[in-house]
Amino acid sequence: MKKFLTLMMICMLMLMTGCGGGDKKPAVDEKIKLGMITRLNVSETLLDNYFEKAASRMSQTSDMRAPRHIFFDNMNAMIAGLEAGQIDQMSTYQSVANYLIAHNDKFELETKNVPKISDAFCCAMRKDDVSLKDSFDLAIKEMQADGTLAHLATMYITDLKGEPPAVDMPKLAGVDTIKVAVTGDLPPMDLITADGKPAGFNTALLAEISQKIGKNIEIVQVDSGARATALTSKEVDVVFWVTVPLDDTIIPADYDKPEGVIVTAPYFTDEIAHVRLGTRN
Repeated sequence: MKKFLTLMMICMLMLMTGCGGGDKKPAVDEKIKLGMITRLNVSETLLDNYFEKAASRMSQTSDMRAPRHIFFDNMNAMIAGLEAGQIDQMSTYQSVANYLIAHNDKFELETKNVPKISDAFCCAMRKDDVSLKDSFDLAIKEMQADGTLAHLATMYITDLKGEPPAVDMPKLAGVDTIKVAVTGDLPPMDLITADGKPAGFNTALLAEISQKIGKNIEIVQVDSGARATALTSKEVDVVFWVTVPLDDTIIPADYDKPEGVIVTAPYFTDEIAHVRLGTRN
């Protein structure tokens, strides 16, 4: 009788814990929480759906897993979210990841389940500013041809040690001024120094463009999430943009480009990279 009662108790415990053929508890959501700078024309949910569909298509040939995206309006907020455990990883670019890891020994590069996506960096203007776009396109083409772009990328990104050198913007007499938005959210490409001055690759690029198109450039700092509004409201004339992605296997090309915006030829490309908290302390 005692053995019978013991077996009954064991079976009841197994049923209560979801074993022995009873109803199982829902599986824990194993999706990583992936931080990302706010996209301007797509929601977190829609971006999740793109990755879920891609992961489903590639399930036979890849171990890619769809993350749960969480948007942040700027890099500082996203870093704080990572350090506080609000997210598991940050999605950025390889050059930015290298810079962040070099400047913060808490961070490491994530190497697993990171999609192979490259974005092309460009400038965006209002659709009516075709002549401005054409002048930027010509300047970018000339800098590609004469090696200026390659030199700037080497100096400010590839071979950068420490902080990038300061950039003096040209001051041309008797010419128009173009306002260009920078965010500081993609160092060392788009960087705002500790004393509040724009620096890095994009600022050096603007200095060259200013000379080539014969116009002064005034730099205006805005949050990444406010770029489209700053452009359409005519607070600025140009914002930095990315053509997303070069390979549309996972997400549609230009999925984040709002209506009424035109973009220049690309001046730089970089791969997506993920950063997480590490154990190097």
